[in-house]
Amino acid sequence: MFKGKTLMITGGTGSFGHAVLDRFLDTDIGEIRIFSRDEKKQDDMRKEYCNDKIKFYIGDVRDLQSVKNAMHGVDYIFHAAALKQVPSCEFFPLEAVKTNVLGTENVLTAAIEEGVKKVICLSTDKAAYPVNAMGTSKAMMEKVIVAKSRTVNPERTTICATRYGNVMCSRGSVIPLFIDQIKEGKPLTITEPKMTRFIMSLEEAVELVVFAFKNAEAGDIMVQKAPACTIEVLAQAVKELFGAENEETRIIGIRHGEKMYETLLTNEECAHAIDMGNFYRVPCDKRDLNYDKYFVTGNEERTKLSEFNSNNTELLNVNEVKQKLLELDYIKNEIELFNK
Repeated sequence: MFKGKTLMITGGTGSFGHAVLDRFLDTDIGEIRIFSRDEKKQDDMRKEYCNDKIKFYIGDVRDLQSVKNAMHGVDYIFHAAALKQVPSCEFFPLEAVKTNVLGTENVLTAAIEEGVKKVICLSTDKAAYPVNAMGTSKAMMEKVIVAKSRTVNPERTTICATRYGNVMCSRGSVIPLFIDQIKEGKPLTITEPKMTRFIMSLEEAVELVVFAFKNAEAGDIMVQKAPACTIEVLAQAVKELFGAENEETRIIGIRHGEKMYETLLTNEECAHAIDMGNFYRVPCDKRDLNYDKYFVTGNEERTKLSEFNSNNTELLNVNEVKQKLLELDYIKNEIELFNK
């Protein structure tokens, strides 16, 4: 479906953008547009890849006109631009709204005007039962996505979302911090040992988005059945991989806006989620505002699935987390450098 097509990635200089380039550059895709506001990262990426298929556009999703300027002739969009750091969004919540909510509105408005075929917006497990500003802004982003999907003919532009948990070794991941602390001989700092988090690789995040491109309908939220682990297990796995089993671990307490566990599907979403093997599809509610007619024709059945969170999914042990980490080139390279 990507043969000869133009794909645009907002926030494309981030970890996800790099993973998409690694996944698609050697295929028959026509062009990949990197849209972001960081000229230094764009220049670094330009030198790193040296590939004519990649085109760079400076702009900001907060500025509708700059988004429109980059979208002529685009077939598909991965919307990854976001403010993602939980503590910083707690202190600057309106900045999270400007990027995550209003920025998404701008991307979707421009995409509809330009006749983009499909837009996949990247959301987060923190949008389900949100307790912090980042999660709340992402939850509102999802509401914008679903509402916007109702306003456009899906045969012209299909708008949908993916929701996933922590991506290992991406920007903001705790794993690079653990590695740096081991290198410096410092204690590993963990917030709360029994805190659980979903874990997935960047490649798995990309595959979720590709699956959504092939299978999602307008207004859908697509979720991968990801495993999870406790922060204590994750820290121990990193220590063992780097031969630092005896390094001290220091508990620093839960940071601003953090939860003990994350949720990928709420109990309410589970009522109508569709099991697609390794993924769940949450279709949007396609009713209009005329509710009266639904009082007598409501659906009394619901799926047996209950809330899907990082406590009731498959919890990995230390060895299983080590195996998952060793699938990452970043980890293998860091171990090699560490052992020199």
